[in-house]
Amino acid sequence: MSFNIGLSGLYAANKQLDVTGNNIANVATAGFKSSRAEFADVYSATRLGTGSKVIGNGVRLANVSQQFTQGDINNTGNVLDMGINGSGFFTMSNNGSVSYTRAGTFKVDDKGYITNTDYTSRLQGYGVDANGKVINGVLTDLKIDTSNLAPKSTSLVTSTINLDSTAPVIDDTVAAGKFDPNNLATYTKSFSTPIYDSQGNMHPMDQYVVKTGANTWKVYTLVDGRNPDATGSDPKVTAPTPSTMTFDSAGKLTQVSTLPGPVISSDLKLAGWVPGNVVNGTFKPNGAAANPAGITISMAQTTQYNADTARSIPTQDGYATGQITNLTIDGTGTLFANFSNNQNKAIGQVALASFTNEQGLQAIGGTSWKETFASGIPGYDAPQTGTLGSIQSNSLEESNVNLTNELVDLIKGQSNYQANAKTISTQSTIMQTIIQMT
Repeated sequence: MSFNIGLSGLYAANKQLDVTGNNIANVATAGFKSSRAEFADVYSATRLGTGSKVIGNGVRLANVSQQFTQGDINNTGNVLDMGINGSGFFTMSNNGSVSYTRAGTFKVDDKGYITNTDYTSRLQGYGVDANGKVINGVLTDLKIDTSNLAPKSTSLVTSTINLDSTAPVIDDTVAAGKFDPNNLATYTKSFSTPIYDSQGNMHPMDQYVVKTGANTWKVYTLVDGRNPDATGSDPKVTAPTPSTMTFDSAGKLTQVSTLPGPVISSDLKLAGWVPGNVVNGTFKPNGAAANPAGITISMAQTTQYNADTARSIPTQDGYATGQITNLTIDGTGTLFANFSNNQNKAIGQVALASFTNEQGLQAIGGTSWKETFASGIPGYDAPQTGTLGSIQSNSLEESNVNLTNELVDLIKGQSNYQANAKTISTQSTIMQTIIQMT
């Protein structure tokens, strides 16, 4: 019996050394989770039970459990390196065979799909619609779309403007005061804003403000240097229709009106503009189109105070064609393509899996696990949802192996092995003594 006890101890100590050695070997493996050997004692039993004087029969390996504690997250500078700060697993699919990992060392294959280092499994996540809105619920292979961003025609222009209340009045009822964009004396200040047509062509929109009376200003708007309401005429022949802005005694804008036409609250409207070029005074369309609903120019943030006539940096919602320049990934795992026209668009979102019992996952190598009956079925959701962790791009989660603890365990395992070997050696000596007595 003593030989069996000693042998079981040698086997257990050997397994402890194996587990410790495997932890030490993977101390630099990204996403690796350390293991712990768990042992249980063994007792012989009869049909009536073990009794109070039964001596144990040794030890057995009860389980090798993995410790899913958080590893350190270190910066790598590679945008597709992703570390999970918190709970959850990346989901990988190899032709329908699903596995889970914490190692975020991802690459891009020749078809643009995000894969693992071996290019065998594709990262799973949520796709987006044509407008870049994430479609939650259905997992798909994440792919980096490198196609150009289609242009968008301008529909809204906004800015903050102050008009100097002490500016001199310009009398536009006389010839000398008639608006002329080439004559500085006929307007108080001009502002220029780039706007875009349906093909992404940029057109300068010039606005000229003229103080025509106390608390009254007129605004003349030209696009491509011509009257936007004219169709094929020289701007010198057809002058643009001005809009009138009225302020109260406190310098607050009360209304913006276009004559002839109704009051349009605090907005101007360019409804007749058709993009093109003016050649020899004649407008020549180039095949592009303006926003079909026209362009709204918001004047709601216009004031008339005793300060210089000036405008803040304007904003407008149109843009030219954009080529992808780089990729960024935020904490929710959303992948954004950044374009040369200063726009960005979501092209996908990483999905994380969670399990009721992580200890029930089956390790399959390659720092990956498989779902089992003991782990339960996975639940999928976006990072930072519920108990799921966040994604840190340009970073990797390192192994959670504590090298100091492992080296101590190595010494303990060696001592255990030697002690159990001594048990067998002692039992052998006793056997030799008994044999010599007979």
